[in-house]
Amino acid sequence: MGRVGRTGRRAGEKGDGMDGTPRARRGEWVSSRPRAERARQAADVLRQQITGGAFPGGALPDERELGERLGASRNAVREALALLRAEGLVTRRRGVGTTVVAAKHGHGLDRLAGLAEALTGHGTVANEVREIGRVPVPPPAVAARLGLAPGAGAVRIERLRRLEGEPLSLDTTYLPGDIGEGLLSRPDLARDLAGRDLFGLVEEVAGQPLGRAEVQVHAVAAAAGTAALLGVPAGAAIFSIDRLAHLADGRPVDSEAVHIRADRLTLRATLYRAPAPPGA
Repeated sequence: MGRVGRTGRRAGEKGDGMDGTPRARRGEWVSSRPRAERARQAADVLRQQITGGAFPGGALPDERELGERLGASRNAVREALALLRAEGLVTRRRGVGTTVVAAKHGHGLDRLAGLAEALTGHGTVANEVREIGRVPVPPPAVAARLGLAPGAGAVRIERLRRLEGEPLSLDTTYLPGDIGEGLLSRPDLARDLAGRDLFGLVEEVAGQPLGRAEVQVHAVAAAAGTAALLGVPAGAAIFSIDRLAHLADGRPVDSEAVHIRADRLTLRATLYRAPAPPGA
C-alpha cells in the first residue's frame, strides 16, 4: 500500500501536480488540494510567465498544453485562466483562444530612474501636463517631507503619462520653491515637461545629480476620478507609489505621489541578501 499524506494521493488516483511537471504517473505523488486552490496556484505561475514575457506573441497555448506544462488538469487550467481574465490580464474568445490583453513592462525599483528612462526601448512615453503652478501654502505633510521653512512655498506639477498613447500613470509632484521657480523660468518648459522625465530637469536646475529616494508602494482601489484618467474601471487595483527624491548632497527636492496601472506595469527589483547580524 502506497503512503498517503494529508495533502497527497497514492499514485494512480486523479490529481494535479503543481511543480511544473506533467500530471503524475504511477508511483509519483500528486496533489489532492481542492481544484480552486490548484487553479489559484496555476494562475500564479501563468501570471509570472506572462509578466516575464514568456508569450511574446501574446497568444497562450491551449488548455491541454498549458495543463501539461503546469502539471494541472484542464479544469484547473480553465479556472486559472478565468482568474487572469477577471484581473484584466488576458482575454478569451471562442475560435481565437487566450491572448494577453496588453504587454506589461518592467520598472526597476533598485535604481532611481524616470519612467521614460526605465521604459527605453518599450515605446514612446508622452506627458500630458494637467497642472503646474505655485502653491503658496503647501500641505503640512509635504512641507515636512521637503524640509521647507515656515511660510515657504512650493510648485506643484500634475502629469498624465502615456505609453504609446495609452494612459499609464498619473503623477503629482511637489518641488521646493527655488527648484520649482527655476523650472518655471525655463524658456522651453512646456516642451520639456511634455517630452522629458522630471528627474533630469530637476538635476539641471539644481546643478547636481539626484542621489537617492525613499519609495513606498501600496496596492489601492482606483478612485473614480483617477480611474477615468487612467482608463480603468473605478475600483480597479492600481499601484500607488510615494517617493521622496534627494539630491546628491542629501537635500529632499521631489515629493511625488504616483498612481500606476497595475495591468500595464510590473515593479521589479534585484535584492541581495546581506550577512545576518550577530545573534540573528
